[in-house]
Amino acid sequence: MLLALAFGVGRNLSHATMPFVPMPRIVARIGERNGWLFRPFELVGKSSLARSFSTYPFEGAEYDVIVIGGGHAGCEAAAASARTGAKTALLTQHINTIGIMSCNPSFGGIGKGHLLREIDALDGLSPRICDHAGIQFRVLNKSKGPAVWGPRAQIDRDLYKQRMQKEILAIKGLDVIEDTVEDLQLECNDVGLPIVKGLVTGSGKVIKCLSAVITTGTFLRGEIRIGLSAIPAGRKGEKPTIGLAKTLEEVCKFRMGRMRTGTPPRLDRDSINFSSLIEQQSDFPPTPFSYMTSEVDQINNLVSCFMTNTTSQCHEIVEATLDQNCHIQEETVGPRYCPSIESKVLRFKDKSQHQVWLEPEGLNSNVIYPNGISMTMPPEYQEQFIHLMPGLENAKILQHGYGVAYDYVDPRELHHSLETRRVQGLFLAGQINGTTGYEEAACQGLIAGINAARYVKKKTPFIVDRAEGYIGVLIDDLVTNGVSEPYRMFTSRAEYRLSLRADNADMRFTRKGYEAGCVSQERYDRSLVTINTIENWMEELQQYSHSVHEWLKMITPSKKIAFDGKSRSAADLIGGGFCSVDDIATIFPSLGDMDSRTRERIYIECLYNQYLGKQEESILHYRKEEQLLLPQDLDYSGIPSLPNEAVEALSLSQPKTLGAAGRLRGVTPSSTLILLQYVKKRQQQQREPHIAPKNSRNAM
Repeated sequence: MLLALAFGVGRNLSHATMPFVPMPRIVARIGERNGWLFRPFELVGKSSLARSFSTYPFEGAEYDVIVIGGGHAGCEAAAASARTGAKTALLTQHINTIGIMSCNPSFGGIGKGHLLREIDALDGLSPRICDHAGIQFRVLNKSKGPAVWGPRAQIDRDLYKQRMQKEILAIKGLDVIEDTVEDLQLECNDVGLPIVKGLVTGSGKVIKCLSAVITTGTFLRGEIRIGLSAIPAGRKGEKPTIGLAKTLEEVCKFRMGRMRTGTPPRLDRDSINFSSLIEQQSDFPPTPFSYMTSEVDQINNLVSCFMTNTTSQCHEIVEATLDQNCHIQEETVGPRYCPSIESKVLRFKDKSQHQVWLEPEGLNSNVIYPNGISMTMPPEYQEQFIHLMPGLENAKILQHGYGVAYDYVDPRELHHSLETRRVQGLFLAGQINGTTGYEEAACQGLIAGINAARYVKKKTPFIVDRAEGYIGVLIDDLVTNGVSEPYRMFTSRAEYRLSLRADNADMRFTRKGYEAGCVSQERYDRSLVTINTIENWMEELQQYSHSVHEWLKMITPSKKIAFDGKSRSAADLIGGGFCSVDDIATIFPSLGDMDSRTRERIYIECLYNQYLGKQEESILHYRKEEQLLLPQDLDYSGIPSLPNEAVEALSLSQPKTLGAAGRLRGVTPSSTLILLQYVKKRQQQQREPHIAPKNSRNAM
């Protein structure tokens, strides 16, 4: 592709004839202050460059969708919106921070790995980029069943960021604008509901749009804390977003809260004594995240992590410096499942040590990330703390740990599409919704981007429910119950995890994504081949059935098979642990010729096949409850015998279905039954107007 570089000033860009210069992107200076527009063009002739700029002025430019923020949620949202066919812009403070990994240098894990596979099945970016930038791959929970296996990878920060920027800047229909956002342009529709019409940037420019996705991460009134000092910032060295935060709270009237997170000090690799530490090597061969990846790019450059631990002397420093640590003193909620070392010491006083993993940040980086000790104590005490840990006696700190406090919007302000209830055309994704983690942010961005594009096209929202995927579990948890602490995904949150496995996300999502317009033809075609192969083999293995006597003539079972007179299929034997797929391949040679990844998937399908029938009954019951819609004008305080705790939860959340009501904290099964009976009685009374409705809590 031949690209060119042009410069223009203000609204009128020069159309002079220019020589063609190969460049990775078009860069145009637009405006006398900030505001750079980055657009890829495929040039056909000299005049095409002039046409592109003259018909696409920055101020007053119209987009279908504008995504605010270039983090993990923002990148997935912008890419998904453009893939779905919307004219999209990604607005970010700095182009060179697109795709930056602000905290830990890893992706995936228990629950999180499931999210990545589902993102990949919907053609998201991050899983494929992880396969490019991953430098250590492990499958966690391997001692348990495949339903809870958690693929995870250490990531080279620089490789990840470079590849993400390359992908984003090459997406057709996506512009990248370097600027800040200060305000939203809103208008009211016929019923008085605000509608997104554009935004105002920090450089004073107005950009019109039909929909906006806000993915501001920790930048909403962000504040960095170290010791007793507090500095306004969304990330170290980057300004917070103040004006937009005020608009969301004062104009949009969203319920908002405050959360905090933190990051550990970074260490110099050459100053660490690794000889005394426990080494953890990569799995080999590595298991990729993406269904499109046959082999990870850094397979010959895999690295190890090392385990150390805190000591009781370290904990004494934490307790002695609490009065010098404003971040840990305040009541703002921090993450329970990735807490600071200060929180760990205070919460688990009986523990004399806590595990810490030393993780490399890249192949060409000298930086080590000590996972497990985010801290906000004064810098001089951080030095003392680190030097009391095994292997770190002489460690050099390259950057001290710090905390970040930031605003978030109560996710109960959202629909399941991630569109806000109060402002039409406005979508939120990532930490602004009260979550923590790259994967949680990325999957929200993906769904918000798809739905922002579908909103513009006046199509029905793309909804993932709890029985379809971990993405659906996450969104339903947020929208239904809100958050009291930063939300992190775990397999235990999913009721239907036997069928929502990391291995089969393509079977659950790729067709759905293709029909929604966000999955490429290439991915869809490839997934069809894989899925058809698995389904055909499962049918073959289930139909190939013999008595135990006959099976013993063909295979040597790994454990005793009961002589109970029953015939057993090949799938039964594999699923019951009596033999392996390789054993059956002696009967079906073509099964042995299959790639190992597909063979493993067939084994997992056989393993869970015997349990899925019962789970399918639970899913049908869940779907039935989801079909019973609750009246939106329901006065819960007027329902007789409904407990006050249930009234409060239902009134705050305003669930749309009986199923969603039953999942609320404070709504017991008996409360759900009372609600069901009341709604049915009300429906009957509305059909029979001569019967006066009773809507008093004292009526029974």
